[in-house]
Amino acid sequence: MCGIVGYIGQREAYPILIKGLKRLEYRGYDSSGVALMDSGINIYKKQGKVAELETFAKGKNTEGKVGIGHTRWATHGEPNDVNAHPHYSGSSRLAIIHNGIIENYSVLKQDLINKGHVFKSDTDSEVFIHFIEEIQEQHKCNLEEAVRLALHKVVGAYAIIIMSEDSPHQLIAARKGSPLVIGIGKEQEEFFIASDATPIIEYTKEVVYLNDGEIALLTNDSLTIRNIEDIPTTPYIHTLDMELESIEKGGYDYFMLKEIFEQPKSIRDALRGRLIAANGHVNLGGIHKYLDNLVNAKRIVIVACGTSWHAGLVAEYIIEEFARIPVEVEYASEFRYRNPIIEEGDIIIAISQSGETADTLAAIELAKGRGAIIFGVCNVVGSSIARATHEGAYIHAGPEIGVASTKAFTGQVTVLALLGLMLAKERKTLSENQLKDLLRQLERIPQKVEQALKLNAQIEKIAKDFVDARNFLYLGRGYNFPVALEGALKLKEISYIHAEGYPAAEMKHGPIALIDEEMPVVVIATRDNSYDKILSNIEEVKARRGKVIAVVTEGDAAIPKKVDYVIEVPSTHDAFMPLVSVIPLQLLSYHVALMRGCNVDQPRNLAKSVTVE
Repeated sequence: MCGIVGYIGQREAYPILIKGLKRLEYRGYDSSGVALMDSGINIYKKQGKVAELETFAKGKNTEGKVGIGHTRWATHGEPNDVNAHPHYSGSSRLAIIHNGIIENYSVLKQDLINKGHVFKSDTDSEVFIHFIEEIQEQHKCNLEEAVRLALHKVVGAYAIIIMSEDSPHQLIAARKGSPLVIGIGKEQEEFFIASDATPIIEYTKEVVYLNDGEIALLTNDSLTIRNIEDIPTTPYIHTLDMELESIEKGGYDYFMLKEIFEQPKSIRDALRGRLIAANGHVNLGGIHKYLDNLVNAKRIVIVACGTSWHAGLVAEYIIEEFARIPVEVEYASEFRYRNPIIEEGDIIIAISQSGETADTLAAIELAKGRGAIIFGVCNVVGSSIARATHEGAYIHAGPEIGVASTKAFTGQVTVLALLGLMLAKERKTLSENQLKDLLRQLERIPQKVEQALKLNAQIEKIAKDFVDARNFLYLGRGYNFPVALEGALKLKEISYIHAEGYPAAEMKHGPIALIDEEMPVVVIATRDNSYDKILSNIEEVKARRGKVIAVVTEGDAAIPKKVDYVIEVPSTHDAFMPLVSVIPLQLLSYHVALMRGCNVDQPRNLAKSVTVE
């Protein structure tokens, strides 16, 4: 979940590293640091955000045309200056930055202590670089060979970059389970390394994605890649489909607000070329080879985490209703440990914004090992999940920098809705007229979202009344139940207010005990086939003096008379309502958090991409 960046070339490294770390800060912001090669390795690191590092480094020697940088999400060891990366080896002649977790670090550490090594930090990463140096000294080998031997011994996940005073004009990078991309400089002899493409696109669009078990040796004019068995591999050069403006705030105060308002465009991009309602066309181009397997599936299992899991719940309802295929939605973190029943030919759909979610990747590998066919739904081109799955579809939402996912959720739901309709068409579980009507309604969703975004000022006013709330309850039925879960997650992620989402009928099975005049209850009460039931649930809350914020369909005459606050959203088919009804909940969480003085882009203890268990 940490962000790592490296540079080797003809320019001064420090400005490139600092800029890169700022762009990677959404991956972790407990501390940050840089190592620069001048006459030796100079390391500067500081607890806090990259701005703290910049202040700390002022007036110090930041020269050097080879450097590495790191912004941390703490795993082993609390956030402080000492535990910040980079870390020196015992001799201080090597330095490392590391994203991941070394699971057997305590065994390695004890063995190294017995051999006389002294550690300054509590991190597994410092153990890693000491271990590499120990191997190099024992085997009297070069650094690349020492790294290769060490990687055979460590257990866990890693993306690393290492520099050495003995080889001042080279960097060594390697990965397993954590992402790493290498940018190939065009106009100068140079290379850029990063956890993702955001620090690279300013300089080049030509990149190589390292695969698991690969080690890259970089000088300013050469790139050599070998696998862990020391066999050379030929890098495949990708061209990034990303513009620099897409990772800038574009006049917004926060990335989160920008990304909320980008949703009409991101949904259009997810639909573009895949849906033409007028002639009944619905097609996901990345799903062809295994389409028959999908169409004839006895069941589909969806694996995901967090917001992606909520999108999977919406997909369960859509696919079961329209395509009549049984669907199970699993937390990837539980799926991988509970010995699930997976048979050859079973269909697994893996959902992840980043395409790097560790638990989802592990679930994929488990299912693949049992002969399942894996479909991926993710946002980041070239990501690990995109490469690990048999087929799949990108959501085309563009970079999502805000830690709390917004446009990725609606992008995922859009693509999964297309999949459900595509399967329904192939299986003939809908009539031609039913299918065309649904396609027309889905095609209009971007305009409906635009309408919902016009409620921003109204929602900001509502938010003022709940800045000091300590708890929130979110209720929904049917398609709006996953929206209740997602709304609660957004609020707790960025405002630190405790919030829970429930199926509305489940309120009577426990949560109703919490309701009093201090309890705000958000009810997603759009007009659908459970409308009368949700009306009864509202009555139950009001009878106990709860404060009700109701999200209703435009023109609703009944519910506004019974609740304290009303937010009206445009009407659409029940199946697509989550794409509209989630918008007010995103805005509500944003404004409440902002009024509470929270950093909505970088909420405490969280990082954008969960690449460790």
